[in-house]
Parts: sequence; C-alpha cells; structure tokens
Amino acid sequence: MPPASDRFPESEPRRFTRHESPMQRPVLNLNQQLVIVTGASRGLGAAIARAFLREGAQVVINYLNSEAQARELAATTPDRALALQADVRDAEAVAAMVARASQYFGRPVSTVVNNALPAFQFNGDARPHADTLNWAQMQAQLEGSVRAALNTTQAVLPLMRAAGGGRIINVGTNLVQNPVVPYHDYTAAKAALLAFTRTLSHELGADGITVNMVSGGLLRTTDASAATPEAVFDLIAEGTPLREVTTPDQFADAVLFFASPWSRAVTGQNLIVDGGLVKG
Repeated sequence: MPPASDRFPESEPRRFTRHESPMQRPVLNLNQQLVIVTGASRGLGAAIARAFLREGAQVVINYLNSEAQARELAATTPDRALALQADVRDAEAVAAMVARASQYFGRPVSTVVNNALPAFQFNGDARPHADTLNWAQMQAQLEGSVRAALNTTQAVLPLMRAAGGGRIINVGTNLVQNPVVPYHDYTAAKAALLAFTRTLSHELGADGITVNMVSGGLLRTTDASAATPEAVFDLIAEGTPLREVTTPDQFADAVLFFASPWSRAVTGQNLIVDGGLVKG
C-alpha cells in the first residue's frame, strides 16, 4: 500500500472564513504539512518525527537539551527536517521557534504534536507516594504538559486560522483511565491536558482546527521507561489482547492518523494506543 500522502490528490492550502462549509476547508496531505514535534530528539518524540518524515512531511525536531541527537535525526532528511531548541514552557521561546520554522520552510505550521515530557522516570515503587509528593513535583508536570500545550497553541493559532485550519495533537496516557500505578503528578497533568484538549476542540472547531489526544501505556522502550523492570513489560504483555507491549513506532503511526485527511471530521477525542489493554 502506498504512503498516506500519495493517496490524496495534491491541493494548495488557502484561506477560508468561518461561514464557509466544512466541505470547502483545505485538507493537507501529510507530504504537504509543516509539523512541529516537541521533545523530538529521542524516544517517542523521535519516533513521531521519523514517522512524519517517512510520509514526506517537513518536520521541526524540537529539543531542550539533547542537541546532538536532534541534529543527528535532522541530518537523516536534511531537506525536510530542522532541529530547533526551545523550552516549550517558555512562551517567547516557542513563538520564536514557530516563526523560525515558518520562515525556514516558507509555509505556516500546519500540525503541532505536543509530546515533550518534563524530566520523569516510570520507576514504579521509587515514585513519590501520597505522603511524600510535593507541589513542586506536581507543578513541574503541569507546566511541562499543560503550559507547554498552551504556549504552542497560542503560537500557531494565528497561522492556522489564516491558513483555514490545522491539527493539534497532544500525547496523553492510559493511566488517566486506569491508574494501576499511581504516578500522581504525571497522571494528574495528563488528565488536565485531556480536559484542555476537549475545551480547545470546542472553541477552535469553527476555525477548522482539530485538537485530539493519543494516549499510550508503557512503551517498549524509551528513556522514560528504561527504569522499568523487564518482568513488568512481560506482565503487561500477558494482560494485553494483542499480547505485546506497544512500541514507540506503533504509537507514532496512530499520531499520523490525527494529522492525516482521514481524521478531518474527528476532534476532541482521545485515542488509546496500548494494544487493547485499557478500554477508553
């Protein structure tokens, strides 16, 4: 089967008004899009960036500290990838990144994937428990998830409105639906991000902008899950209908759906990608 980008006719993006029929809104194939993936230098973010590059998109590989990895990934497709440093918690830095991306590629940002994860390890019993958890830990996760999504949304909103639409895709967790391990700070932040996803979708739909979330479980393997014992992965696989633990590449392919023309009538949704372990 050919790539998704080859199965829809080419079309040039154009402006539209709120009063136009949704059928008249521009729909961009993946190979016509400029995509920003936050936290894309390694792990899940890198897998998402590679998936978009595979489909022909132009991709901004955002990073905070891992410059070498980001530049190495960008070098694999130098004509369509650009590594840009920005702390997504900093609104001015995010605005500068968006402006630089549009200037470099000569087109507005059409899709943002909010993937960046504040410093966090899925380390089971070593996590903060209810009696030791402090507000600084909670705030760090809220700023890394919700504040970051607010910053990227506000930075791209004028461009997406002028273009007649866009895609905002947030990365969540199935722990919101099934908190088998109480990562209090991380899960609370992702639950807030899910609420923000839904409220944004309600407001921005009239602008042709869809806002969705893709939620995974423990992925095999990323830097964040590296501290997870192998026995835990095996236990998850045994309880999953597909009898396997989801990989970053599998998760990334689901992200492509929300950026593709096939999802043009879908917004405010949370797609759980964990092999069927949690029913959303």
